[in-house]
Amino acid sequence: MIEVLQTLPLNSVQDLGRIGQRHHGIARTGAADRVALSVGNILLGNSTEAAGIEVQMGPMRLLFNQQIMVALCGADCQAVLNQRQVAPWSRFAVAPGDELAIGPARMGLRAYLCVPGGIDVPEVLGSRSTYFRQRVGGLEGRMLRVGDKLGALKKSAQPQPELSVLPPDNVLERGLHALAEQDDIVLRVVRAGEYDDFTSRSQQTFWRDPWRVSAQSNRMGYRLDGAELMRTDPGEMRSCPITPGVIQVPPGGRPIVQLVDGNSAGGYPKIGYVIEADLWRVAQARPGSVFRFVECSVTEARKALSEIVKYLDRLGCLIATADNGGVPARISRETEAGMANDENRYQF
Repeated sequence: MIEVLQTLPLNSVQDLGRIGQRHHGIARTGAADRVALSVGNILLGNSTEAAGIEVQMGPMRLLFNQQIMVALCGADCQAVLNQRQVAPWSRFAVAPGDELAIGPARMGLRAYLCVPGGIDVPEVLGSRSTYFRQRVGGLEGRMLRVGDKLGALKKSAQPQPELSVLPPDNVLERGLHALAEQDDIVLRVVRAGEYDDFTSRSQQTFWRDPWRVSAQSNRMGYRLDGAELMRTDPGEMRSCPITPGVIQVPPGGRPIVQLVDGNSAGGYPKIGYVIEADLWRVAQARPGSVFRFVECSVTEARKALSEIVKYLDRLGCLIATADNGGVPARISRETEAGMANDENRYQF
C-alpha cells in the first residue's frame, strides 16, 4: 500500500487511456506522456498498459508499507528516497516505512511512478485512467489527496537489481528546424484538412515562427502564443471529430494543440496534426517553452511511431535479459502482446 503524505492538484492515476470510446464523446485520457509511463512499466516487467501515478505538480511525498520495486520515469523531479537521491528513469526497491519525496520538475513537466502490476483502481470503460471532467476512472474520478491509499495489483515481486535507462530524448530521432534554438522543441506536423483555408502568409508564419507555450495549457490542450493565423474565409465551420495532436486555430488566431483530455469533436479549423510520435514531447513541455513546427508526411509519421515501438521493444528485451542473469531472453508473451497492442494504440 502507498499512502499519499503530500500532493498538489493535478496528480492522478493514469494508464494508456480509453481507446475506442471517442464516438461516445469520451476523450482518450490516460498518461499525457505515454512513452514515459510505458518505460516505467517495462522496467518492472508490467504490461505497458498498467496504471501508474502521473505527477504533474511537485512536491509530492509517498509512504510505502510494503517491500516492492518501483520505477520513476519522465520529468527529472529530484526524487529522494529517505535521504538518498533517486536517478530519473530508474527502478529501485522500497521497504515498509520508506518515504519517497518527488520535487518540482527541473527538466520536463510530468513524472510517472509505476508499481508491480500497476495501481489497483477499478477499470471504467476499459481503462483505469482518471478523466477529471467526467469524474470517472482513477481514484473516485478525482485528483489525488493527502491521506489517499493506493495498492499495487501485484502484492510482491521478485527482488531485482536497481536499473537506470537512457531517456527517450537521448535515443529517439527528433524533427529538425533550421531556425530552432537549442532549447526549442521541434514537433513534426502533418497538414490537416483546413490547411489550405489559411492565407499563404499564415501558412508561412506557422512553419517559420516560434510558438510559446501559454500558461493556459493543461491535459486538454496547449495554447500557444505567437503571431495571428488568418483564414481567407473566416466563416464558421461544422463540428467534426478531433484527436490528440490536432492543432486547431480558434478565432483569436493562436493555435491550440489538443492533448489526451481534449474534446472528441470541435468546430475550430485545423491547420495540422502533431504526429503521435511527438506528443510525449508536447506533454513534457512547460509553460514558456518554445515549439517549432516542421512539416512531415504520413509515411514519415508512421516511421517515427515505429521507432518508438522498436525503442520500447529493445528496452523490454534488454531488461528481461538483465533480470535473467545476463542470459538473452525473449520479451514475455504478455509484454510482446502489449507492444503489438501499443502499435495499434499509437495509430492516428
